[in-house]
Parts: sequence; C-alpha cells; structure tokens
Amino acid sequence: MSYTLLHFDDSESLAEAAAHRWHEALVQHDRPNPFTVALSGGRTPKALYKAFADKAECSQLDNVHFFWGDERVVLPADEENNYKLAAVPLLLALKIPETQIHRVQTEQDETFAVQQAESEICRVAELDASGQPVLNLVFLGMGEDGHVASLFPGDQESIESQAVYRAVTGPKPPPRRITLGYRALAAAREVWVLVSGEGKKKALKNSLAAEGDTPLARVLQSRENTEIFTDFVLE
Repeated sequence: MSYTLLHFDDSESLAEAAAHRWHEALVQHDRPNPFTVALSGGRTPKALYKAFADKAECSQLDNVHFFWGDERVVLPADEENNYKLAAVPLLLALKIPETQIHRVQTEQDETFAVQQAESEICRVAELDASGQPVLNLVFLGMGEDGHVASLFPGDQESIESQAVYRAVTGPKPPPRRITLGYRALAAAREVWVLVSGEGKKKALKNSLAAEGDTPLARVLQSRENTEIFTDFVLE
C-alpha cells in the first residue's frame, strides 16, 4: 500500500489546495493528448469545483474531458445528481463545451446508461493492456463506512468485476448507482481522495491499516500511490 496523506486546517483550505494542485497539473499537461478527469459528488468536491473555476482559464480547458466516478440513477436535474452538482460551479462557469462533458445518461435505460458511459470513457481515454481506461485524474470522496465512488462494503461482485462501469445498489438513497469499478480506479494515473469531517476519521484509519478491507483500502492496495486530502489529524 502506497499513499500520501495531506492535512489541512479545514475543508475550505482542503478544497483550495486540491483546486490549486489540479490547476498545476493542467498547466503541466502535454496538451495534444486529452486530459481526462473523473469527478465526484459531495460537499467538499462542490467547493473544489468553485475554487478551481476561479483559477482556471477557458483556454486551458480546450482538451479536458470530464467523466464521473459514480452517478445516482436519478434525472440530471435532480439535486442528488452528481452531474448537476458540478454543472453550475464548474462546467457552466468555465463554459465547457458539451463535447467534453461525458455525463452518465441516467435519464435513459440503466443498461444503456452503463454501456454508453463505458463506451465514452474508453473512446476518449488511453487504454491499458487489459482494456481499462487510464484516466489522468480521479477525484474520490469517502463515506463513513469507507466506501468510495459507489463501491460499498460487502459488494463482492464489484471486487471480482472487470467492468469499467457497472450498476450497483447502495445502502443509502437513492439506492441505484452507476460506478467506476476497482480496476478502473487502479489504472488511473492519479487518484485524489477528499476526506472531510471528524466522523470519517475511524473509517480512514481502518482504510490505512495494513489489513484494511474497506473499499478505500482496496483502492489503496491496488495502486502505486494515492493522495489523500484530510481536514483532521489521525491519532
């Protein structure tokens, strides 16, 4: 297991630091190749998107393609929709063209939405030898049970699956989700996990343990390095 743990004083400074780092990554990117990023839902990512939009210039984004690490199977206008969470503070604010936005089409049949999401990400991103997309950057949150994206504890099918995207049932409403799989997360060049709130301290500590078996632990164990941004100190 290899990871870097970065501590910040509060969620605002965490979001600001992640936005700064993302902007730096874009500046340094080899522009002829697409920069592929998978977004997350949640309060802290929303703050990150606003902070990033305040830094970025439209000219820096002409080859950035936006995907989602997971999506709730609700209509795009629903407040629970992760696309909607990013639309105003990030995508609309920066006038991102529709051709660079690859949302999960949750208004369609679920099977079609999964197939379309996988087809789009594999069309744009570089693929590794096993056919997994190699995303430049994936943002993840973490729940109090250690789940990331919509990969939940006890979901053995997700652990065994080779699928890039798959439909799952989560323990919280809305229950139906479409999520990137463990192997797609393992293949990404960069994975940044944003963990905010004292209530998540125990789950993060368990995830970082050598014998950890939370979904986040499985991601950490599958990769050479993952960066974890927190606003609390582990004891």
